[in-house]
Amino acid sequence: MTQNRDLRHAILALALGAFAIGTSEFAAMGLLPYFAGDLGITEPQAGHVISAYALGVVVGAPVTSIMGARLPRRRYLAALIAFYGVMNLLAAALPGYATLTGMRFLAGLPHGGFLGVAMLYAADALPHEHRARGAAQIVMGLTVANIAGVPLAGALGQGIGWRWGFALPGVLALLSAWLILKVAPRVGGNPDARPWDEVQALRNPRVLWILAVGAIGFGGLFAVYSFLTAAILATTAAPGWAIPLALALFGVGGTLGIWGAGRLTERVGQIRAAYLLLAAMAATQGFAALAVGDWAMMVLSSFLLGAGSGLVLPLQTRLMDVAGRAQNMAAAMNHAAFNAANALGPFLAGMALAAGWGWRAPGLVGIVLTAGGAVVLTLAVWQDRAAGAAADCAG
Repeated sequence: MTQNRDLRHAILALALGAFAIGTSEFAAMGLLPYFAGDLGITEPQAGHVISAYALGVVVGAPVTSIMGARLPRRRYLAALIAFYGVMNLLAAALPGYATLTGMRFLAGLPHGGFLGVAMLYAADALPHEHRARGAAQIVMGLTVANIAGVPLAGALGQGIGWRWGFALPGVLALLSAWLILKVAPRVGGNPDARPWDEVQALRNPRVLWILAVGAIGFGGLFAVYSFLTAAILATTAAPGWAIPLALALFGVGGTLGIWGAGRLTERVGQIRAAYLLLAAMAATQGFAALAVGDWAMMVLSSFLLGAGSGLVLPLQTRLMDVAGRAQNMAAAMNHAAFNAANALGPFLAGMALAAGWGWRAPGLVGIVLTAGGAVVLTLAVWQDRAAGAAADCAG
């Protein structure tokens, strides 16, 4: 009983870290006009602050995995989220555009490593058949951040200054680090681990195929969601409260979707769950395209987009099965892949808008990318079967 209580407390401490990361990442987008005006830069220049964070995630995932290969997971996770908290506080405190951009890049470095290994920790703490449920509890910290943390950070940024929007998640991250050290059981870690074993994940075709599913398939969600607010403003006469409602409903939908995706993965298996979730994503993106021009339906589409966004869970648990000894690297790179999707989707949707395709274009681009993810998943399954057949012949 005591051990179960300790594990629950540890998962809550890790989920708080995920909440801090989600608050910081998404609130930065809403704070962009405020720090752009205060720092005397254009909004495109301010966008580089957002891009710097995403670049930090992609760079940091492999680097932190190699550096933390021999550390016990408890200490590794506490160190990563503490570093995250300090970088957010420095972003809030230090002056200048270049400094802010640099601090956001550094804040991105532990993002993938923390979330990936936190999901591994939570999954390993539960029986094998409930691994997806454990991972879901960590991801729900991200989705709940969109319901509570992002609006709070945005309110602080609007009311008393944008720097408080970075200070809030910084404090929460440090609190998470303290709680992890205080309540997390001393499990995991291998002092004899070789960092080179983690690098091998980047040479494992089974890992790379699954990462590609996330990098392409999840791009469809970001293609639509990134332009949803702009589409509402451009095509409807929505009341002022419609935008905050849409953003909050995306978080509510995401929370419910992650919860459901964990149970779906346990019930039907990783591959079937991934196909079903990709189909659900395509359906919600199609609905979002059809809803353009009707603000109430567009707000509903925000909820549906969030509800269909649980693809991370079957992909994460699949990586746990195929990564071998490179568990940390594969888990961290999964989140790097989703940040790559966050760059790919809006880029392609923006090109379609610039070409004059209209505000339905992001939904159509999203469907194409999601279908691309399903194609890559099929190729991954074929590759697995071919490798298994070759192994049987060799045996």
